[in-house]
Order: sequence, then structure tokens, then C-alpha cells
Amino acid sequence: MIAGGAASRYGGAAKGLLEVGGRRILDRVVASLAEAAGAAPIIIADEPEARAWRRDLEVVPDVLPGHGALGGILTAVETLGPTLCVAWDMPFVPGPLLAALGAGLAGADAVVPESDSPRGVEPLCAAYGPACAAAIRAALARGDDRAVAFHRDVRVARLPRERVLQYGDPAVLFFNVNRPDDLARAEALCRSRASYR
Repeated sequence: MIAGGAASRYGGAAKGLLEVGGRRILDRVVASLAEAAGAAPIIIADEPEARAWRRDLEVVPDVLPGHGALGGILTAVETLGPTLCVAWDMPFVPGPLLAALGAGLAGADAVVPESDSPRGVEPLCAAYGPACAAAIRAALARGDDRAVAFHRDVRVARLPRERVLQYGDPAVLFFNVNRPDDLARAEALCRSRASYR
């Protein structure tokens, strides 16, 4: 799980510690990752207070601090090898979707789900293999820290939107809480659909 960022759109608050449907977003993501991987996830975070968020989980700081989400992906890959990465502000990512992404690593270096986002994929809810490490470091060396900066240098597979739809509406599955009005919308989704509780 990748945690961090300035959270400037949320007034600097630690977004993963916010509650949606009576559960912290952090705890929701941990449960989905554990279901998919069959093991406790780790938290990638540079914040000094991160160890107090979940005392049962290991916290690993970025191997190259200051590079945002791409630095978090690099840290996860170099720490764990094949790994599932999920941003800690995505409350509705289900374990079975993550398991499908992880299974795709058998034939690819990175597996990203298709979505309705402007970029068409969700690199912060994806699976990454060891070959991504060198490609990410090369992207960072050239000054590109976009979460997709290294995709051209590795074998990327897409989980097609049709497959993603088997797990729910992509607009909900990959919904992230960036602003107070996003939190209100997430709460409304919890009230309206039992599957998101």
C-alpha cells in the first residue's frame, strides 16, 4: 500500500485515516490487499507517525524520497519483488480485482486495470514485477516521476474494462478521496450499496 503525499487538496490531512462507512480507508485497503495476497501488506510511507497507523504492519520508507507515487512503487518492487500496489485513499478496491491483477504478472512486468479516467488506466491500483525497478529508476533519472513514466520500458498488460466491470463500476472501484466532498460522496456510496460497506 502506498501512503503519503502532501494531501494539499485535503488540507494536509492523512487521507487514509479518514473513515468511510465507519472504517478507516487504510483498514479497507489493508483488508483487500490481505484477501488478494493471502498475507499482511506493508505500508510504504515516509511520515514519522506512519508506524502508529497500524502497529501490526511493517512500514517501509521510500528508497528514493521525494518522488511521490512512483517512488512508492519503486520501493514496493525493490522490497517485495512481485507486488500489488494500491493508493491508500481508494476505499472501494475489492480483493478479487487485486487478485486478478496479480495473476496477470505471470505474463507481464506490470498489470494495470482499464478505467474511465483521462489516462484510461489506474497505475495506483496495479501489479508490478521486479523488472519494473530498473525502468522506474531510469525514469526518475531522466526527471519523470509520473506513475506511468516507465511503462514504455516494460511489458505492460491491461486488465480490460470488460473484466474490471465484473468487480463493479470502475468509477467507484477506483474512486479516491482527495477532497472533503469526495468523502461525502464515498459515504453516500456506502449508504446506497451494501457491497461498498
